[in-house]
Amino acid sequence: MMGLVKRLLGSRWLKWAVVVIAVGIGAYTIDKEWNQVHPALGEIGLVASLEALLALLVMQYATLREWQALLAGLGSPLRTTTAGRIFFIGQLGKYIPGSLWPVLTQMELGARANVPRARSASASILTMILSLASGLLVAAATLPFAHYSAGYDWVFILVPVILACLYPKVLNPLLNWLFKLIKRPGLDQPVTLTMLSKALAWSIVAWLANGLQIWILADKLGAPVGRTILIALGGYAFAWCVGFVIVFAPAGAGFRDLLVVAVLAPVLPYGPALAVALVSRGVNTISDLLVAGAAAATRGRGKEDKTDVAGKAPAPAPADTGAPADPVSSETVLSFGKSHLSRQRGLFGVR
Repeated sequence: MMGLVKRLLGSRWLKWAVVVIAVGIGAYTIDKEWNQVHPALGEIGLVASLEALLALLVMQYATLREWQALLAGLGSPLRTTTAGRIFFIGQLGKYIPGSLWPVLTQMELGARANVPRARSASASILTMILSLASGLLVAAATLPFAHYSAGYDWVFILVPVILACLYPKVLNPLLNWLFKLIKRPGLDQPVTLTMLSKALAWSIVAWLANGLQIWILADKLGAPVGRTILIALGGYAFAWCVGFVIVFAPAGAGFRDLLVVAVLAPVLPYGPALAVALVSRGVNTISDLLVAGAAAATRGRGKEDKTDVAGKAPAPAPADTGAPADPVSSETVLSFGKSHLSRQRGLFGVR
């Protein structure tokens, strides 16, 4: 029976089927909420929405390069196409409540490319920590100039804690302790300041692109240019960080939307700010599906899964990192779909 399951999971037709199903479910969810999104889209316009989507695709690429730089620094350099399949398809797990689902799925997908599970988990966890740290830093640097205040300022307490934890002499023992706690092998190569600096640079690029998409949408509704740029950069970063901390909401749903509306209050009335939040969530979902679909489409265009970025075959992964036969895990994508179908309050609603 298990042999039959493995053969099914290794079927190319099944791989494509589950990807198509995931995209279809995403499209269905957007269509189901169309009555709520359509007025907002009508206010902002299709052109501005497409411009925001392009900015988000830049964000997706920068986040991929951040993760790729961390993974390479830990000893597993991968070509961008291979890294994209692991990272983008695994990222669909963020729509399931709890911030560790992307880590778990990327561990399994990475094993196919001979990346030890502990190593891919370390890169994924570090990516989230760096994104949280850089997001809070961007918010702390910009929001004061926008004269914004909110009841969530306690989140900034995390900045010095996170920065201290990113220091290699603290971070390496912390990661090894974490893996020992979950009974997994520890790091075989230590985290260095050089790899963290490179990844942090890509993370800042990602936040600039995120802020750009909010500014594009808000500008279309008449928000003042100068002040809105600061609010868009810091406000969205702040909203994302709060949504990330509240891990029981899928992809920070609801809380992030409410905060986007709140941070735009100095430059936009409630109605237009709500339109920005709704369209932003819509184009974010579309960008996730687009990059995951594009990553899955690169399957079969060569054998980069078995080679590193320099074209050399890596050493075999440890015994505990045996990979499932399917690099595009059907369980991962179907779990993503199931989570979407079960959400009662809708993807775009401000809850």
